[in-house]
Amino acid sequence: MKRLTHLAAGLVLASSGLLATTASAEVSYNIGWASEYYYRGIMQKSSSASAGIDWTEGGFYAGSWAADVGDGTEIDGYFGYGIELAGGFTVGVGFTGYYYTGEFDDTYEEANLNLGWGMFSLEYSVGEWDGFGADADYDFVALTITDESGIYGTLASFGDDFDGEYLEIGWGTTVSDFDIGIAGIFSSDELSDEVNSSGDPSESEAIIFTIGMTF
Repeated sequence: MKRLTHLAAGLVLASSGLLATTASAEVSYNIGWASEYYYRGIMQKSSSASAGIDWTEGGFYAGSWAADVGDGTEIDGYFGYGIELAGGFTVGVGFTGYYYTGEFDDTYEEANLNLGWGMFSLEYSVGEWDGFGADADYDFVALTITDESGIYGTLASFGDDFDGEYLEIGWGTTVSDFDIGIAGIFSSDELSDEVNSSGDPSESEAIIFTIGMTF
């Protein structure tokens, strides 16, 4: 899922992440808006609204999240299990699927592994993209460092049939029950939607603003 609270500090709408163990079942809902919707360093749409629902119980989680991508709607589904081990280590495994109602993109389905300790978290995902009839395999790894102040940094890279890497640095906080944030995203030319004077892909930079609420 591409929801802000499941990545670092609520600054980019994003999917996957560890959920804390709860004593009883809990259902929550979320709504959000991003000045530019980026996912894993790739521009999706300017000015995108989103909404989602999450269920958790005893370390298990499941949910769905949807966002406007211009040509239709992205609809994500996910489930998994996370635990906290001795010494403050966290481990989670799950599945995420990304589906589209229009022609903006094609289906992605992936398995997710998340590890955490203190201010450090590591995500490794491996999946397949339908590719409009030309299937492709990919993997994705991301290391995130998050400070108690809400400042975070993520360095991530694609592998297998996909290429590209990006750096994301941002800050998020909560004001009157609203989660707000700002982030800078620096993407390699493989992930960029920008071109140079010769028409070739070039590295991109973006500053995005987000606001959301969970209830």
